[in-house]
Amino acid sequence: MKATGMVRKVDELGRIVLPAEIRQLMNINVKDPIEIYTEADRIILKKYQQTCIFCGADESLVEFKDKRVCQNCLQTLKNEL
Repeated sequence: MKATGMVRKVDELGRIVLPAEIRQLMNINVKDPIEIYTEADRIILKKYQQTCIFCGADESLVEFKDKRVCQNCLQTLKNEL
């Protein structure tokens, strides 16, 4: 993890502003979804990308019961049933 030296305060509604330099570096644009999770004592912000729940592929996705599955994994599942 790289330290940036940038500090931001949390406002009354729990919001923080991501500095423009970081948004540009990470290719985060207005309305982009951001995934938020924790690891030990850290809060992790990550640009959300929809991927296959099995292999992590981000192309040829279909939705099944609110989960995303790529065509390859879908075919593998069909073959195993």
